[in-house]
Amino acid sequence: MSSAEVLEHATTLSLALLTLAVLLSFVRLARGPSLADRILALDTMTTLAIGYISVLAVRTGIMLYLDVAIALGLVGFLSTIALARYLLHRTDTKAEGS
Repeated sequence: MSSAEVLEHATTLSLALLTLAVLLSFVRLARGPSLADRILALDTMTTLAIGYISVLAVRTGIMLYLDVAIALGLVGFLSTIALARYLLHRTDTKAEGS
């Protein structure tokens, strides 16, 4: 078995496991039950998408995909921070109203 075959099998397995993880994260996103769970599911899906893009970069040999993964990581980080601030502001507003 050559190294190219091993790499192909490893990337195929990685893509299958990442796809399964994205599906499970989507279930968590749909079921909730709280907004914090949904935010965490979106952050997990962003991280899994970065992994998916990275595995595709290794599989195809096109390293430009890694730049896309880095950009997605930055956008995902900023969106998680924005959603967390929104959640914090929302809970503060509810506490003041009580």
